[in-house]
Amino acid sequence: MKKLSHYDRAGAARMVDVSAKAVTHRTARAHAFVRIGAGVLKKLPDNPKGNPLEIARIAGIAAAKRTAELIPLCHTLALTHADVEVGIEKGGIRIESTAATTGPTGVEMEALTAAAVAALTIYDMTKALDKSIEIGEIYLLEKTGGKSGEFRRKRKP
Repeated sequence: MKKLSHYDRAGAARMVDVSAKAVTHRTARAHAFVRIGAGVLKKLPDNPKGNPLEIARIAGIAAAKRTAELIPLCHTLALTHADVEVGIEKGGIRIESTAATTGPTGVEMEALTAAAVAALTIYDMTKALDKSIEIGEIYLLEKTGGKSGEFRRKRKP
């Protein structure tokens, strides 16, 4: 059975030492969904604050780059790529983020942070129209690289 790596033998939280880990190309993709009613979705192009989808995309990219400042035990990584795709569909806005690096630890947290902050940004830009907007379904879609290898989430039926 695997053990959690962010605790020492006494149970105290610690940052993992990754200095002995192999430097490999690592990628991650994450997902979030913002449930928004049809009336609010229809009003998105007229938002006086600007285009919520584009601002959310940029916010997500910026968040990926600052993940170590937000999550206390994350390593500061030199990202080689970060992107966020945001699209309107029935029932809301789907967000998919990507992050990549060449380094000794993965970028799952950077991809997840990008998706979560993009979702929060959409809420911020649309809350004046509807405070009951829901953010959900934040999860890792896939990751590559490193000792643990590849992970791909099985698609939901």
